[in-house]
Amino acid sequence: MAPVHPTITRYFERGGSSTPDADGLAELFTDDAVVVDDGTTWTGRDGVRAWKTRTASEFTYATTVTGARADGAAIVVTGHLVGDFPGGEVDLTYTFTLAGDLIARLEIAA
Repeated sequence: MAPVHPTITRYFERGGSSTPDADGLAELFTDDAVVVDDGTTWTGRDGVRAWKTRTASEFTYATTVTGARADGAAIVVTGHLVGDFPGGEVDLTYTFTLAGDLIARLEIAA
């Protein structure tokens, strides 16, 4: 697995479970960040907080990072989610675009 940028490591520490630090997570994003998850687009730090608060309130889950690689300007991380959502397990791909040491864009897909 390729080394992961420290900001991405902090992303999974603060937001990789159903008990996230939504404020701490939002600090890792740019003011105009974009998050695309489950067909919905969230923008800005307030959007990041709302997105993470919503996802954490729906299900109990934990994420294990299983891989990482650079793909041009993006960093692609794979993770395995286990929880009480329908199906109970899913592998996800997280595509991060950084601006300096902050996350400018995050797309999450199954």
